[in-house]
Amino acid sequence: MSELAPDLDLRLVRYFTVVAEHRHFGRAAEALHITQPFLSRQIRGLERQLGARLLDRTPHGTRLTEAGEVFLPRAKALLRSSAQAAAATRAAAHPSKIMIGHTLNVPVVPAVRELRHQHPDADVRVVQLAWNEPRAALLERRVDAAVCRLPLRDDGLHVTVLYDEPRVLLVARDHRLAGKEHVTLDDIGDEALPRLPDAAWNAYWRIDPRPDGSRAPDGPLVEAPEEKFELIAARQAVAIVSAGLRAETLHPDVTSIPLEGAEPSQVVLATRAGDNNGLLAPFLKAARIHLTGSGSADFGAGPGVARTPPTGRL
Repeated sequence: MSELAPDLDLRLVRYFTVVAEHRHFGRAAEALHITQPFLSRQIRGLERQLGARLLDRTPHGTRLTEAGEVFLPRAKALLRSSAQAAAATRAAAHPSKIMIGHTLNVPVVPAVRELRHQHPDADVRVVQLAWNEPRAALLERRVDAAVCRLPLRDDGLHVTVLYDEPRVLLVARDHRLAGKEHVTLDDIGDEALPRLPDAAWNAYWRIDPRPDGSRAPDGPLVEAPEEKFELIAARQAVAIVSAGLRAETLHPDVTSIPLEGAEPSQVVLATRAGDNNGLLAPFLKAARIHLTGSGSADFGAGPGVARTPPTGRL
């Protein structure tokens, strides 16, 4: 049986890293606010635990032995890991702050209000994200949770589906299809659909290719919602969107028609994989209960919840 590894005292490990940094017991003792003899005894105790000499005194100060050179990067990693573990534990036990992002016309306020009610001392903030921003905002830690529509690359993320939304067709109010009870993909086989600078979004929202293998007719490349709505209002294009976008709020000359035969879009809650923010679990629970696709008229942030001006894209 192999010999058990020693139970290292992290306090002694920290003392060693400070001596290694200063390469001088006297200066290290001053930095640690302890006496030099006490520090020397602590380092000798660590060396006994490890069974190796870590430091050699020289006329000019202190140098690392070969064993000390090997131990130093591992000692620093051990201290970092310990600090991270302590911080993560404190965050889980005493959650204090969460930033919640959402994309255009995806309501989050009912769940935010419930979270604030459950954790009145927490700092719960809301920010609107561009259509293609949730993944980057999460991975860059600008938000801790994002409520958005698919598609969304989920590597590095944890994604929970909250509800489905039907897809509709946006057309000009004087378009030939305006006023119909519903339309199908066959009805728009020759209609140009605006393109987006993202392959996954193009395939999903243009339904390209179509179930019969045909390709969706190409419309202009757009990046901002205003461009898309103006094109639709001018009868230069039509667009497939989620019913949750509420056409009446997008452009006065645009209307929506239910699109039959298309899979519904999905609204999801995405977080970073492995994130231990203690407010995420109660927010997910509140989102599952309160964010169901109904009552979507409530988009105001409410008292005490920060919100940026609309910047979302379609």
